[in-house]
Parts: sequence; C-alpha cells; structure tokens
Amino acid sequence: MGIAIIGAGFAGLCMAIKLKEAGYHDFVILEKAADLGGTWRDNTYPGCACDVPSPMYSFSFELNPGWSRMFSPQEEIWAYLRDCAEKYGLTPHLRLGVEVTGLEYDDDRNVWRVSTSAGEPFTANAVVSGIGALHVPSFPDIPGKFAGPAFHSAQWDHSVDLAGKRVAVIGTGASAIQFIPRVAEVAAELRLFQRTPPWIHPKPNIVFSERAKRILRLPGAARTARNAIYWLLESRALGFTIDPRLMRAHRRLAEQHLARQVADPALRAKLTPGYTIGCKRILLSDDFYPTLTRDNVELVTDAVTEIRDHSIVDATGREHEVDVIVYGTGFKVADALNEQRIVGRNGRKIQEAWQNGVEAYLGITASGFPNLFFLLGPNTGLGHNSVVFMIESQVRYVMDCLRLLSRTGAKAIDVRPEVQRAYNDRLQRRLDRLVWSDGGCTSWYLDEHGRNRAVWPGFSFEYWTRTRRMRPGAYELLR
Repeated sequence: MGIAIIGAGFAGLCMAIKLKEAGYHDFVILEKAADLGGTWRDNTYPGCACDVPSPMYSFSFELNPGWSRMFSPQEEIWAYLRDCAEKYGLTPHLRLGVEVTGLEYDDDRNVWRVSTSAGEPFTANAVVSGIGALHVPSFPDIPGKFAGPAFHSAQWDHSVDLAGKRVAVIGTGASAIQFIPRVAEVAAELRLFQRTPPWIHPKPNIVFSERAKRILRLPGAARTARNAIYWLLESRALGFTIDPRLMRAHRRLAEQHLARQVADPALRAKLTPGYTIGCKRILLSDDFYPTLTRDNVELVTDAVTEIRDHSIVDATGREHEVDVIVYGTGFKVADALNEQRIVGRNGRKIQEAWQNGVEAYLGITASGFPNLFFLLGPNTGLGHNSVVFMIESQVRYVMDCLRLLSRTGAKAIDVRPEVQRAYNDRLQRRLDRLVWSDGGCTSWYLDEHGRNRAVWPGFSFEYWTRTRRMRPGAYELLR
C-alpha cells in the first residue's frame, strides 16, 4: 500500500481528495467505525450543531450554498461529508470497521507496518493520521458508581427515555450548552453541576431562506460570503494573539448577553466566569441561559464529591437523587495522540519522544517518525476560526512532502530534531504570554505540565503562510 490514511472525518477525507486530484490512487482510508464522518458521525446528542459558521466549516473547494442555517446541525454536516466522499470517488478506498491498533517503522525497508483489527499487518510507504482531537471522551475522576443509565454526550444513549426523569448533567462545555435546553424540555428535573462557568456570546443562527440559497448559488456569491465570514472571525484573534485587553469588547458582549437573559442577580453571579474571556473556548447560545431559569432546572456550583447508586453528593454533603447522569465533560485532547501505539526509528516509542509533552514541527511531522504526518496535530487547533481551514493548509503541506519524495527518489523524510526543537521553543514562548496560559483558567488546551499543546497562537492566515511551502532543508532524506 502506498499511503494509509487513518480516520474518515474532515481531515482524512480532505487528504484523500487531494491525493486523487494529484493523480495518486494507491491509498486506503482506515476507519474504526461503521461509517465515515468522524465527530459528526459520533455526536448525535439532542441539539448537536456546529459553533463555526457553516460557510467556513466546509471545504474551500467544495462550497455548499444549501446550508439550512448559519450554524448547521449535525445531520447536515454528516450528510455533507458523505456527499463529498461520493462525489470525489472515495468509497472504493474506504475500509470501514477497521481500527488501526499500532504503527511500527521498519528501518531496513523505510516503510510502516500497520496493525489493524482486521487481521494481518500490512506495510505502507507513508501514514497520514487524521483522527482529529475530539474523539476520546473525558470523564471526571469521581469516586463511586451509578446504578442507573450514565453516558457521555459523545456516546449518547438514545435507548434511554429522559421524559419525566430526574437528570443530572455534569459539565458546561460546548456540547452541554447545546443539549441541556433540549433535555430540560422533557425531563421532570434537571440538575446541572457546574465546575467553571463559560463565557457565552449570542448565537446569530440565521435561517437561510430559499431566496438566500438561490443568491448563494450565483457565481462567486458563496465564495464572497465565505471570505467575509473568514475575515470577521479572524479579527477575533487580535485579542487572543496580540493583547488580551483587546478582548474587552467580547467580555462586554458576553456580560450584556447574560444580563439580558438572566434577571436573578444571584444566578447571574454563579454564571459569571472569574477568568479572562478567551482563556476557555467562548461558547455561543441563545437558549442556555433561559433554560437555567426554568422551574425544573437547578444550577449546582458545589463540586461533585461522590456518585452513589441513585444519587450524586456535592461538597456540602447534599445528596441529589437522580435517575440518569449525562457527562458533558469534553474530550481528552492533549493526551489523545500520546496514547497511540506508535514505534518509530530505532524502536523509539511515541511516548518516549513526547515524555515532556506532545509536539511536532508545524503540528504535522515529528522527528524520529519518518513519513508519518499528523492532521490537526499538536498546537494546530483554533479558538477563533474554522479548523477545516487548518486542515486544508496541512494537507497541502503533506502533498509538498510527498512531491519531494517523488522528485528526489528518497523513500522517506524525517524532520530534523533541531528544527523541531527550535520551532516548538518559539511556539511555547509565544503561548506562555497569551490568554490560554495567562488568563486564570484551567482548560483542555493545557497538558499535565500546564503547557498549551492544543492551540495555534496566531492568526490562521499566519499558519497558512508558514505551511505554504515546505522547506526541504528542515528534513533528512532517507534512501
């Protein structure tokens, strides 16, 4: 096999499309699930939708003028990905239900041995990891065991009927603020256990009328709309990347939004964060705050200390009787890559290479692991714009790396360790003074050492510029 792509979400499909466009067909897409779609296949909780405007949360080469609204629901995004796979002829390359269980580099042959759940390992000249960051659910470490139904929002159990039930929700992340309003409509009681409140902005979820869709189908209209939204979103990076004081306008908007929707000063105080806006992801919602004012909803800000057979105990000793627990506690992001079984040159495990924290050159290549490319790898996430933009930049860079191999006749390329070290030292020095590290919060952006291993510290167009051309001198050619 020429190239093995792991994962069939936005990243894996984008890589496959660009390979085919370049006339390269010797690749396979390995997907552990029974269908493609990544996070948009897995997350089926009530109210699941994107929090990035749809015109930007799509491929630049496959614009969709038919989105139903500004922030499309999960079903539409999943259908969009399936349509892309069909249109670009990716179906013959898909191997569904095949999980990659390990990667091991063969130093003698300069190939990767790929172990899968399907049986015998096979070899590949290169491996592209497109597994993304939001696929390993994170659960809080709380003593005790619940006897009733309990599940994570990313593994929603649709067999559990929440109507008339006493439901506990632990966590107030991006998923939680979407499903909580839906659950509150049917549950007899909903108790939301909040550790840290999020900053929330209004969600301008404009419905696209049929007339608007017709306009967007006119030549150049969808592209113009996408470009306008891109630069509007990009302007938010001024506060993230230059000076947190520039986030004051965003804070005022969030405070006004909270004041308009929550009249009770005591409840409003509980919902007001004590950290700099932007330190955690800024969320979008018009119905989360009103939900917390319903008679059947209670916000609990005391820490959860124990889970019992049919109840949750908080730090005050109060016992909350509940029938169902839903965890809206996000994902393991910094640790997701580090938990893979990958063995590189000279038998070096990825855990050894990353013992001081996950890192890669441009978030794409890691020294000691030739011809292994990460999409949405370390420090390539965004807090202000669309990660699909980042994916396309990375795919273009990987294609340049593959073209270098073709031109030179080399079997593999390996980023030089001194290049990777210098790049990440500069990256971390820049991150240390920015809001994610200096904003007074603890978030999934940070690893166990308190270092930001998730977010790109600049404008997305800056990353685009850095990945526009690969530097052959940054790599060792293996022949």
